[in-house]
Amino acid sequence: MHKATIFSVLLFGLLALAAGMMNKAVPEPVPIPASPQRFGDAQKGYEYLVTGDYVKSGIPHGVFGLAPKEPIYLQREGRNKKLPHGFTAITALNGEPLVAPNCLQCHAQPFEGQLIMGLGNTFIDFTSGQQLGAKSIGLLEKVLKTTSPKSYEAAEPFLTVTKTLAPNLQADVRGVNLAGRLTYLLLSHRDPTTLKWSNEPRVPVPNDVVVPTDTPPWWLLKKKNAMFYNGFGRGDFGRFLMASNLLTVSDTSEAAGVDKHMPDVLSYLHSLEPPKYPKEIDQQLAAMGKPIFDKKCGTCHGSYGDNEKYPNLLIPQAIIGTDSFLFKSNYSAPQFIEWFNNSWFTTGDHPARLEPFAGYIAPPLDGIWITAPYLHNGSVPTLEALLNSKLRPKYWSRNFDKPEYDYEGLGWKHEAHDAPKNKAYNTTLPGYGNYGHTFGDKLTNAERKAVLEYLKTI
Repeated sequence: MHKATIFSVLLFGLLALAAGMMNKAVPEPVPIPASPQRFGDAQKGYEYLVTGDYVKSGIPHGVFGLAPKEPIYLQREGRNKKLPHGFTAITALNGEPLVAPNCLQCHAQPFEGQLIMGLGNTFIDFTSGQQLGAKSIGLLEKVLKTTSPKSYEAAEPFLTVTKTLAPNLQADVRGVNLAGRLTYLLLSHRDPTTLKWSNEPRVPVPNDVVVPTDTPPWWLLKKKNAMFYNGFGRGDFGRFLMASNLLTVSDTSEAAGVDKHMPDVLSYLHSLEPPKYPKEIDQQLAAMGKPIFDKKCGTCHGSYGDNEKYPNLLIPQAIIGTDSFLFKSNYSAPQFIEWFNNSWFTTGDHPARLEPFAGYIAPPLDGIWITAPYLHNGSVPTLEALLNSKLRPKYWSRNFDKPEYDYEGLGWKHEAHDAPKNKAYNTTLPGYGNYGHTFGDKLTNAERKAVLEYLKTI
């Protein structure tokens, strides 16, 4: 072939390749359509959350009384009066008094002496030795079988589940939630049609990576058309809200009884509002930050104030760039999707379903000032660092015993470390990455300061 011809062919090929690259489809945000929801009585929903027996088994009341004392925030009566907010007194079918965990374990958090209902609990501890382990449960079973057979009979469903799941439910740092992992483990041991428990898993459980999440606040739910960080919870929200019942549910008839309360619970969640920022706000600076936010952030996260609007957008991984382990694992695994979408939860006149997505939902930001730490895995301690990725520490820790809020950076006061440290947040671990969402890097320091001041107002 003539040299000129060869050159022409190569040039044509390069031009064609360049044109193909230029015309390659750029991923775009995906709108989430709304689904019909059931609503009821908000007050009844609150009462069911804090006194209901949606978890039907637990620890014998006398045994629980030996636990360390915690502050009492809820004004409850009877056997609930002296229990911390994350537990509820119930009565087993055989009449035995038990104490069961409730939804506030994850969905309420104290802040400067006040319990904030619906705020994700970032003090929760899933690290080794902090949760009921298989060894301690086994010891408790032996004691109860000998000293109180009726108590054992009542507590057996809870003890069995806890003993089975504990070895596979451990986080590397305190403050992150393993709800996704817990749900996966629970469903792997249950029949999708009957919900009956099996000591051996019915669905393979990956043991390589346990992916953490930060718990989003309940008050955002009223604006959202889908649940969970990757927006794959579609259809009836009530079916997802009753997930804690899976700890001890005996069959679908029991699940159906709990499901009847979910319209009331959803109504209560919709009644929640975020707490107002408690310090003085520079209103002039905040006013300067609003148009910057609306232009740079509002397209995905919505507008606030008069004529509020939230677009309900799923943001592809290629755009958001944050740690991808969550949407690739946990209960996004194909075997979990198949289990759920062929289960009792998809039946009846208000079914739910899962629709996986390679990315994350851009959440509403109501009350964002109090929801630290940030990103879906809680890897960024302050809003200031969220808007300036250069400030994000690779290794950091905070005081869980005496937590202090950082009113300057908007988040938790923390200590950065030069190297990994025991129980410090390590952003180099799989699923714990603090990268991505670098849109704030394009702002000037003055613009970021104005946006931060504006975020105190929403």
